[in-house]
Amino acid sequence: MTAPTDAALSDAALPETGPAEPSPSQTVGPFFGYALPYASGPEVVPGWRPDAITIRGRVLDGAGQPVPDALVEIWQPDETGEIPRRPGGLARAGHGFAGFGRCGTDPAGGFWFTTVKPGATGDGAPYIAILVFARGLLKPVATRLYFPEDEAAHAGDPLLVEVPPERRATLVAEPDGERAYRFDVHLQGERETVFLGF
Repeated sequence: MTAPTDAALSDAALPETGPAEPSPSQTVGPFFGYALPYASGPEVVPGWRPDAITIRGRVLDGAGQPVPDALVEIWQPDETGEIPRRPGGLARAGHGFAGFGRCGTDPAGGFWFTTVKPGATGDGAPYIAILVFARGLLKPVATRLYFPEDEAAHAGDPLLVEVPPERRATLVAEPDGERAYRFDVHLQGERETVFLGF
């Protein structure tokens, strides 16, 4: 008896089908709280610093319900407007400034950060860049957080002037006590946050 050739085996094993189809896209998340969030992730600077500010908010879906397993990242320059260009970010211990923070949302969709108010870069108003990773998204969505006390600078910000006036408020945090701000991210719905396309 003769053993079948490799070619015969491979032809027999493959069913006759048409051209290969692309596999479906996968969504981002859910995040299970291992490795991505880390204990000091929300502390861009320690809260004891005299120039520290607190940002709190919630990630909400189109129905206004909390998204309890999202991940929020912030990226920003320091208080002088300098963009950090050095390694480091996980073990800050109150030294230096990496300009990066990461916080997983809690069961109520909440997130928080302690950081410094960024200085302006270029001709724009000071802002913090925000990325939100959540189930149901094919990739993270990007937005910005501007500060309410910089209203005069908002009029000349290159990005804000491109946003319809009635939607600009979704990019501006609200005062929430001394050196504290509130910024909710609405993923869909009537109050949907303005997201940026790249």
